[in-house]
Amino acid sequence: MNYNKNNNDNNPWGSGNNNPWGSGGDNGSNKMDFEDSIKKAKDKFGRFKFGGKRNFSIFIIIAILFWLATGFYRVEPDEQGVELLFGKWNGQTTEPGLHYFFPTPIGKTITPKVEIIRKINVGFRSASDLGFSSNTNAERKVIEESLMLTGDQNIADVAFTVLFKIKDAGNFLFKLRNPELTVKDMAESVVREVVGQRDLQFLLTEGRQEVEQVVRNELQLVLDSYESGVLVQSVQLQSVDPPDQVIDAFDEVQRARQDKERLVNEANTYLNKIVPNARGEAAKLVEGAMAYKEQVVKQAEGVAQNFIDVYNSYTSAPEVTKRRIYLETLREVLEGENKIILDDMGNGQGVVPYLPLNELKNKGSN
Repeated sequence: MNYNKNNNDNNPWGSGNNNPWGSGGDNGSNKMDFEDSIKKAKDKFGRFKFGGKRNFSIFIIIAILFWLATGFYRVEPDEQGVELLFGKWNGQTTEPGLHYFFPTPIGKTITPKVEIIRKINVGFRSASDLGFSSNTNAERKVIEESLMLTGDQNIADVAFTVLFKIKDAGNFLFKLRNPELTVKDMAESVVREVVGQRDLQFLLTEGRQEVEQVVRNELQLVLDSYESGVLVQSVQLQSVDPPDQVIDAFDEVQRARQDKERLVNEANTYLNKIVPNARGEAAKLVEGAMAYKEQVVKQAEGVAQNFIDVYNSYTSAPEVTKRRIYLETLREVLEGENKIILDDMGNGQGVVPYLPLNELKNKGSN
Protein backbone atom coordinates (compact mmCIF):
# COMPACT_ATOMS: atom_id res chain seq x y z
CA MET A 1 0.00 0.00 0.00
CA ASN A 2 1.26 3.42 -0.97
CA TYR A 3 1.09 5.44 2.23
CA ASN A 4 1.60 8.79 0.54
CA LYS A 5 -1.30 8.25 -1.83
CA ASN A 6 -3.67 7.42 0.98
CA ASN A 7 -2.41 10.41 2.92
CA ASN A 8 -3.13 12.71 -0.04
CA ASP A 9 -6.61 11.30 -0.46
CA ASN A 10 -7.38 11.98 3.20
CA ASN A 11 -6.09 15.54 3.04
CA PRO A 12 -9.10 17.90 2.76
CA TRP A 13 -6.97 20.41 0.92
CA GLY A 14 -6.17 17.93 -1.84
CA SER A 15 -2.43 18.34 -1.45
CA GLY A 16 0.41 16.00 -0.59
CA ASN A 17 1.51 18.33 2.14
CA ASN A 18 -0.33 18.63 5.43
CA ASN A 19 0.22 22.38 5.47
CA PRO A 20 -2.96 23.98 4.08
CA TRP A 21 -0.97 27.00 2.92
CA GLY A 22 1.19 24.96 0.66
CA SER A 23 4.48 25.73 2.34
CA GLY A 24 7.29 23.18 2.43
CA GLY A 25 6.33 21.70 -0.99
CA ASP A 26 6.11 22.45 -4.63
CA ASN A 27 4.80 26.00 -5.15
CA GLY A 28 2.88 25.18 -8.34
CA SER A 29 1.04 22.21 -6.90
CA ASN A 30 0.30 24.11 -3.66
CA LYS A 31 -1.21 26.98 -5.63
CA MET A 32 -3.46 24.64 -7.55
CA ASP A 33 -4.54 22.92 -4.34
CA PHE A 34 -5.43 26.29 -2.75
CA GLU A 35 -7.51 27.32 -5.75
CA ASP A 36 -9.31 23.98 -5.66
CA SER A 37 -10.10 24.50 -1.97
CA ILE A 38 -11.51 27.97 -2.64
CA LYS A 39 -13.61 26.62 -5.48
CA LYS A 40 -15.00 23.82 -3.32
CA ALA A 41 -15.90 26.34 -0.54
CA LYS A 42 -17.66 28.53 -3.10
CA ASP A 43 -19.54 25.53 -4.38
CA LYS A 44 -20.70 24.63 -0.87
CA PHE A 45 -21.79 28.17 0.11
CA GLY A 46 -23.13 28.99 -3.30
CA ARG A 47 -25.92 26.50 -2.97
CA PHE A 48 -27.77 29.08 -0.77
CA LYS A 49 -28.74 31.95 -3.08
CA PHE A 50 -30.59 35.07 -1.86
CA GLY A 51 -32.15 35.53 -5.21
CA GLY A 52 -33.60 32.08 -5.33
CA LYS A 53 -37.36 31.52 -5.44
CA ARG A 54 -37.38 29.33 -2.36
CA ASN A 55 -35.30 31.68 -0.26
CA PHE A 56 -37.36 34.69 -1.40
CA SER A 57 -40.55 32.95 -0.31
CA ILE A 58 -39.10 32.35 3.14
CA PHE A 59 -38.28 36.03 3.50
CA ILE A 60 -41.78 36.99 2.42
CA ILE A 61 -43.34 34.62 4.96
CA ILE A 62 -41.14 35.99 7.77
CA ALA A 63 -42.01 39.56 6.80
CA ILE A 64 -45.73 38.71 6.78
CA LEU A 65 -45.45 37.12 10.22
CA PHE A 66 -43.71 40.20 11.57
CA TRP A 67 -46.39 42.42 10.00
CA LEU A 68 -49.21 40.34 11.48
CA ALA A 69 -47.52 40.45 14.88
CA THR A 70 -47.87 44.26 14.90
CA GLY A 71 -51.63 43.72 15.39
CA PHE A 72 -51.14 42.76 19.04
CA TYR A 73 -51.66 45.62 21.49
CA ARG A 74 -51.98 45.99 25.24
CA VAL A 75 -54.53 48.09 27.16
CA GLU A 76 -53.45 49.25 30.63
CA PRO A 77 -55.85 49.11 33.65
CA ASP A 78 -56.57 52.86 33.44
CA GLU A 79 -57.16 52.82 29.67
CA GLN A 80 -59.67 51.70 27.07
CA GLY A 81 -58.80 50.53 23.57
CA VAL A 82 -60.41 52.14 20.52
CA GLU A 83 -59.94 50.17 17.27
CA LEU A 84 -59.86 52.00 13.93
CA LEU A 85 -60.29 50.13 10.65
CA PHE A 86 -58.89 52.20 7.75
CA GLY A 87 -59.15 55.23 10.05
CA LYS A 88 -62.82 54.64 10.95
CA TRP A 89 -63.98 53.56 14.39
CA ASN A 90 -65.67 50.18 14.28
CA GLY A 91 -67.93 50.98 17.24
CA GLN A 92 -66.12 48.78 19.76
CA THR A 93 -64.01 49.62 22.80
CA THR A 94 -61.78 47.06 24.48
CA GLU A 95 -61.11 46.56 28.17
CA PRO A 96 -57.67 46.28 29.84
CA GLY A 97 -55.59 43.31 28.73
CA LEU A 98 -53.87 41.90 25.63
CA HIS A 99 -55.85 42.14 22.38
CA TYR A 100 -55.40 41.68 18.66
CA PHE A 101 -56.60 43.81 15.77
CA PHE A 102 -55.73 44.29 12.12
CA PRO A 103 -52.08 45.39 11.78
CA THR A 104 -51.04 48.77 10.46
CA PRO A 105 -51.89 50.40 8.10
CA ILE A 106 -55.20 48.52 7.91
CA GLY A 107 -55.91 48.85 11.60
CA LYS A 108 -54.91 51.31 14.28
CA THR A 109 -55.54 51.34 18.02
CA ILE A 110 -55.90 54.32 20.37
CA THR A 111 -55.67 53.80 24.14
CA PRO A 112 -56.73 57.00 25.96
CA LYS A 113 -56.63 57.33 29.75
CA VAL A 114 -60.18 56.95 31.12
CA GLU A 115 -59.62 57.16 34.89
CA ILE A 116 -58.31 60.73 34.91
CA ILE A 117 -60.75 63.13 36.59
CA ARG A 118 -61.31 66.13 34.32
CA LYS A 119 -62.54 69.49 35.61
CA ILE A 120 -64.55 72.26 33.95
CA ASN A 121 -65.25 75.61 35.63
CA VAL A 122 -68.41 77.51 34.70
CA GLY A 123 -68.94 81.12 35.74
CA PHE A 124 -65.30 81.70 36.64
CA ARG A 125 -61.78 80.82 35.53
CA SER A 126 -59.16 79.54 37.94
CA ALA A 127 -55.42 80.17 37.82
CA SER A 128 -54.79 77.01 35.78
CA ASP A 129 -57.50 78.02 33.29
CA LEU A 130 -55.84 81.43 32.88
CA GLY A 131 -52.40 79.89 32.34
CA PHE A 132 -50.94 80.93 35.70
CA SER A 133 -49.17 78.79 38.24
CA SER A 134 -51.44 76.57 40.32
CA ASN A 135 -49.86 78.03 43.47
CA THR A 136 -51.64 81.35 42.94
CA ASN A 137 -55.26 82.06 43.81
CA ALA A 138 -55.99 84.22 40.79
CA GLU A 139 -59.57 83.93 39.54
CA ARG A 140 -61.67 85.78 37.04
CA LYS A 141 -65.45 85.91 36.93
CA VAL A 142 -67.30 85.27 33.70
CA ILE A 143 -70.59 87.09 34.27
CA GLU A 144 -72.12 85.99 30.97
CA GLU A 145 -71.98 82.43 32.34
CA SER A 146 -72.68 83.06 36.05
CA LEU A 147 -75.68 85.45 36.06
CA MET A 148 -78.89 83.40 36.21
CA LEU A 149 -82.59 84.17 36.77
CA THR A 150 -84.18 82.50 39.81
CA GLY A 151 -87.74 81.31 40.27
CA ASP A 152 -88.76 84.43 42.25
CA GLN A 153 -87.55 86.80 39.50
CA ASN A 154 -84.25 87.60 41.22
CA ILE A 155 -80.77 87.35 39.71
CA ALA A 156 -78.14 85.04 41.20
CA ASP A 157 -74.41 84.93 40.53
CA VAL A 158 -73.68 81.18 40.36
CA ALA A 159 -70.21 79.69 39.88
CA PHE A 160 -69.74 75.91 39.83
CA THR A 161 -67.35 73.14 38.85
CA VAL A 162 -68.09 69.91 36.97
CA LEU A 163 -65.89 66.87 37.61
CA PHE A 164 -66.12 64.05 35.07
CA LYS A 165 -64.22 61.18 33.49
CA ILE A 166 -64.46 59.07 30.34
CA LYS A 167 -67.04 56.29 30.48
CA ASP A 168 -66.76 55.14 26.84
CA ALA A 169 -63.59 56.18 25.04
CA GLY A 170 -65.01 55.57 21.56
CA ASN A 171 -68.05 57.77 22.08
CA PHE A 172 -65.93 60.41 23.78
CA LEU A 173 -63.50 60.63 20.86
CA PHE A 174 -65.79 60.19 17.85
CA LYS A 175 -69.41 60.99 18.78
CA LEU A 176 -68.74 64.62 19.80
CA ARG A 177 -66.66 67.23 18.01
CA ASN A 178 -65.53 68.90 21.24
CA PRO A 179 -66.47 66.81 24.30
CA GLU A 180 -65.28 69.27 26.97
CA LEU A 181 -67.09 72.21 25.37
CA THR A 182 -70.21 70.06 25.12
CA VAL A 183 -70.02 69.15 28.81
CA LYS A 184 -69.57 72.82 29.71
CA ASP A 185 -72.52 74.02 27.60
CA MET A 186 -74.80 71.24 28.82
CA ALA A 187 -73.85 71.85 32.46
CA GLU A 188 -74.56 75.57 32.16
CA SER A 189 -77.91 74.86 30.52
CA VAL A 190 -78.98 72.36 33.21
CA VAL A 191 -77.92 74.67 36.07
CA ARG A 192 -79.90 77.56 34.57
CA GLU A 193 -82.97 75.34 34.38
CA VAL A 194 -82.63 74.13 37.98
CA VAL A 195 -81.90 77.62 39.36
CA GLY A 196 -84.87 79.02 37.44
CA GLN A 197 -87.19 76.68 39.36
CA ARG A 198 -86.07 77.75 42.87
CA ASP A 199 -86.15 80.91 44.96
CA LEU A 200 -83.02 82.91 45.63
CA GLN A 201 -83.34 82.56 49.41
CA PHE A 202 -83.49 78.78 49.07
CA LEU A 203 -80.36 78.78 46.91
CA LEU A 204 -78.47 80.94 49.40
CA THR A 205 -79.32 78.85 52.45
CA GLU A 206 -80.27 75.19 52.54
CA GLY A 207 -80.65 74.45 48.83
CA ARG A 208 -77.03 74.01 47.74
CA GLN A 209 -76.76 70.26 48.29
CA GLU A 210 -80.11 69.60 46.64
CA VAL A 211 -79.19 71.68 43.60
CA GLU A 212 -75.86 69.86 43.21
CA GLN A 213 -77.54 66.45 43.27
CA VAL A 214 -80.34 67.42 40.88
CA VAL A 215 -77.93 69.05 38.42
CA ARG A 216 -75.65 65.99 38.42
CA ASN A 217 -78.52 63.60 37.65
CA GLU A 218 -80.05 65.82 34.96
CA LEU A 219 -76.67 66.49 33.33
CA GLN A 220 -75.87 62.77 33.18
CA LEU A 221 -79.20 62.07 31.46
CA VAL A 222 -78.55 64.76 28.85
CA LEU A 223 -75.00 63.56 28.14
CA ASP A 224 -76.18 59.95 27.84
CA SER A 225 -78.79 61.05 25.30
CA TYR A 226 -75.96 62.53 23.23
CA GLU A 227 -73.90 59.30 23.61
CA SER A 228 -71.03 61.44 24.83
CA GLY A 229 -69.22 58.67 26.71
CA VAL A 230 -68.92 60.96 29.77
CA LEU A 231 -69.52 59.97 33.40
CA VAL A 232 -70.27 62.94 35.66
CA GLN A 233 -68.58 62.46 39.02
CA SER A 234 -69.95 65.52 40.83
CA VAL A 235 -71.18 69.08 40.44
CA GLN A 236 -69.85 71.51 43.06
CA LEU A 237 -71.38 74.94 43.63
CA GLN A 238 -68.44 77.22 44.35
CA SER A 239 -70.53 80.32 45.13
CA VAL A 240 -74.15 81.49 44.98
CA ASP A 241 -74.42 85.24 45.59
CA PRO A 242 -76.49 88.20 44.50
CA PRO A 243 -74.95 90.32 41.73
CA ASP A 244 -72.22 92.72 42.83
CA GLN A 245 -74.34 95.73 41.83
CA VAL A 246 -77.06 94.98 44.41
CA ILE A 247 -75.15 93.02 47.04
CA ASP A 248 -75.22 95.90 49.59
CA ALA A 249 -78.98 96.29 49.32
CA PHE A 250 -79.37 92.54 49.47
CA ASP A 251 -77.29 92.42 52.66
CA GLU A 252 -79.60 95.03 54.20
CA VAL A 253 -82.61 92.92 53.27
CA GLN A 254 -80.95 89.86 54.76
CA ARG A 255 -80.23 91.68 58.02
CA ALA A 256 -83.82 92.92 58.19
CA ARG A 257 -85.06 89.40 57.56
CA GLN A 258 -82.82 88.07 60.30
CA ASP A 259 -84.10 90.71 62.73
CA LYS A 260 -87.64 89.77 61.83
CA GLU A 261 -86.93 86.09 62.43
CA ARG A 262 -85.27 86.95 65.76
CA LEU A 263 -88.26 88.98 66.95
CA VAL A 264 -90.67 86.29 65.82
CA ASN A 265 -88.66 83.69 67.71
CA GLU A 266 -88.65 85.83 70.85
CA ALA A 267 -92.42 86.35 70.57
CA ASN A 268 -92.95 82.63 70.11
CA THR A 269 -90.77 81.95 73.15
CA TYR A 270 -92.81 84.39 75.27
CA LEU A 271 -96.01 82.89 73.89
CA ASN A 272 -94.87 79.38 74.74
CA LYS A 273 -94.08 80.56 78.27
CA ILE A 274 -97.25 82.60 78.99
CA VAL A 275 -99.90 80.40 77.41
CA PRO A 276 -99.09 77.25 79.43
CA ASN A 277 -99.08 79.31 82.65
CA ALA A 278 -102.44 80.88 81.78
CA ARG A 279 -103.85 77.51 80.91
CA GLY A 280 -102.59 76.13 84.21
CA GLU A 281 -104.19 78.96 86.18
CA ALA A 282 -107.46 78.54 84.30
CA ALA A 283 -107.44 74.82 84.95
CA LYS A 284 -106.74 75.50 88.64
CA LEU A 285 -109.69 77.94 88.91
CA VAL A 286 -111.99 75.51 87.12
CA GLU A 287 -110.97 72.68 89.44
CA GLY A 288 -111.51 74.91 92.51
CA ALA A 289 -114.94 75.98 91.30
CA MET A 290 -115.92 72.38 90.64
CA ALA A 291 -114.77 71.38 94.12
CA TYR A 292 -116.71 74.25 95.74
CA LYS A 293 -119.76 73.31 93.70
CA GLU A 294 -119.53 69.70 94.86
CA GLN A 295 -119.11 70.84 98.48
CA VAL A 296 -122.12 73.21 98.44
CA VAL A 297 -124.33 70.68 96.71
CA LYS A 298 -123.40 67.97 99.19
CA GLN A 299 -124.02 70.28 102.14
CA ALA A 300 -127.40 71.35 100.75
CA GLU A 301 -128.33 67.75 100.14
CA GLY A 302 -127.32 66.90 103.72
CA VAL A 303 -129.37 69.76 105.23
CA ALA A 304 -132.37 68.84 103.13
CA GLN A 305 -132.09 65.21 104.12
CA ASN A 306 -131.82 66.24 107.81
CA PHE A 307 -134.96 68.36 107.50
CA ILE A 308 -136.79 65.45 105.90
CA ASP A 309 -135.70 63.15 108.73
CA VAL A 310 -136.90 65.65 111.37
CA TYR A 311 -140.19 66.09 109.57
CA ASN A 312 -140.72 62.37 109.43
CA SER A 313 -139.97 62.11 113.16
CA TYR A 314 -142.34 64.95 113.95
CA THR A 315 -145.07 63.29 111.93
CA SER A 316 -144.74 60.09 113.89
CA ALA A 317 -144.16 61.63 117.42
CA PRO A 318 -144.85 65.36 117.56
CA GLU A 319 -144.38 65.93 121.31
CA VAL A 320 -141.17 63.99 121.56
CA THR A 321 -139.81 65.69 118.50
CA LYS A 322 -140.65 69.18 119.75
CA ARG A 323 -139.02 68.50 123.12
CA ARG A 324 -135.90 67.09 121.42
CA ILE A 325 -135.68 70.12 119.17
CA TYR A 326 -136.12 72.40 122.16
CA LEU A 327 -133.36 70.70 124.10
CA GLU A 328 -131.00 70.64 121.12
CA THR A 329 -131.64 74.33 120.59
CA LEU A 330 -130.88 75.16 124.23
CA ARG A 331 -127.73 73.11 124.05
CA GLU A 332 -126.53 75.00 121.01
CA VAL A 333 -127.37 78.34 122.61
CA LEU A 334 -125.98 77.73 126.05
CA GLU A 335 -122.99 75.59 125.14
CA GLY A 336 -119.60 77.27 125.47
CA GLU A 337 -120.78 80.72 126.68
CA ASN A 338 -120.30 82.53 130.04
CA LYS A 339 -123.76 83.14 131.44
CA ILE A 340 -125.30 84.41 134.70
CA ILE A 341 -128.70 83.14 135.60
CA LEU A 342 -130.87 85.11 138.12
CA ASP A 343 -133.87 83.69 139.79
CA ASP A 344 -136.81 85.87 138.97
CA MET A 345 -138.70 84.45 141.92
CA GLY A 346 -136.48 86.28 144.38
CA ASN A 347 -137.23 89.61 142.74
CA GLY A 348 -133.58 90.36 142.66
CA GLN A 349 -133.04 90.51 146.38
CA GLY A 350 -129.46 90.36 147.58
CA VAL A 351 -128.02 91.27 144.18
CA VAL A 352 -126.45 94.57 143.36
CA PRO A 353 -128.15 95.63 140.17
CA TYR A 354 -125.10 97.33 138.63
CA LEU A 355 -122.45 94.89 139.74
CA PRO A 356 -120.52 93.70 136.57
CA LEU A 357 -120.61 90.05 137.41
CA ASN A 358 -119.41 88.93 133.93
CA GLU A 359 -116.28 91.05 134.10
CA LEU A 360 -115.54 89.95 137.67
CA LYS A 361 -115.82 86.36 136.58
CA ASN A 362 -113.54 86.89 133.59
CA LYS A 363 -110.93 88.59 135.83
CA GLY A 364 -111.09 85.74 138.30
CA SER A 365 -110.49 83.19 135.58
CA ASN A 366 -107.46 85.12 134.34
